[in-house]
Amino acid sequence: IGFHVAASLLGRGDTVLGVDNLNPYYAVGLKEARLARLEAQPGFSFARADISEEAAASAAFAMGADAEVIIHLAAQAGVRYSIENPIAYVETNVRGQVVVFEAARRLAKRPPVVYASSSSVYGGNAKTPFSEEDRVDDPVSVYAATKRAGELLARSYAHVHGIASTGLRFFTVYGPFGRPDMAPWLFTDAILKGEPISVFNHGNMARDFTFIDDIVAGVVAAVDRIIERPAQTAPVYNLGNSRPVALMDFIAEIEKATGRKAVKQFRDMPAADVERTAADVSLASRDLNFSPKTPLDVGIPIFVDWFRGYNGK
Repeated sequence: IGFHVAASLLGRGDTVLGVDNLNPYYAVGLKEARLARLEAQPGFSFARADISEEAAASAAFAMGADAEVIIHLAAQAGVRYSIENPIAYVETNVRGQVVVFEAARRLAKRPPVVYASSSSVYGGNAKTPFSEEDRVDDPVSVYAATKRAGELLARSYAHVHGIASTGLRFFTVYGPFGRPDMAPWLFTDAILKGEPISVFNHGNMARDFTFIDDIVAGVVAAVDRIIERPAQTAPVYNLGNSRPVALMDFIAEIEKATGRKAVKQFRDMPAADVERTAADVSLASRDLNFSPKTPLDVGIPIFVDWFRGYNGK
């Protein structure tokens, strides 16, 4: 998401400082391929730093001392991995959130912060679609708990230090240059190789898959709004496609785009997963003019075409 947002901002003439540690949670080559495309554009500079390490992060942010806004999309991602390595999530998603907000407090213009939250904060919410007004105090994973903690920390910095912010609750973002640990990549890769895919909860799941271009439009709109009207920007917004897709239908779209049938292995649902996500985007529609335009039968072929051509697999 950070790559595509940076590319969009550069494309309209903004100056962007990127900060990333390029960690090996997934293939560093993919991260370097994104970075190379950004570095080829005028107006982009890069600082390699870990946002959970205060001294290194502060030095990186000092390179953007006159920043108008901080777009904080760094995180330790992945719901299931948070079961294996919870400390990494607390370090990056909680400590890192504090470091970023401390940087905002110290910069000359005390810029507002647009940061990534997650649909995971809704936990096992039985009411759909999920609304920003729903309770979010029952997380089902460490990842979700750390993202909710980030929202609470943002509210505290607004109250104590006057740092304006808005959190964007992303719903299952996919598209070119997406993460290799997510279903679109995992399934496409396995299907093209003729290898089996794991179908959790025996296929009885649904996700609000959201194409990257729609997410970028929402992020950029949130950036523009909080710069122009911080007091009229909501604390959090849902950014999702608002059209949940059943897991079996999702697999069928990849089969259609690849021209191959999946070898399915049906499994129980992992402990940290939820059965269904669905976004109520009426608030983002009102404030950000957010209107997702990419259905799955359009987005998946775009992703599969990119995947076939990406030579870093």
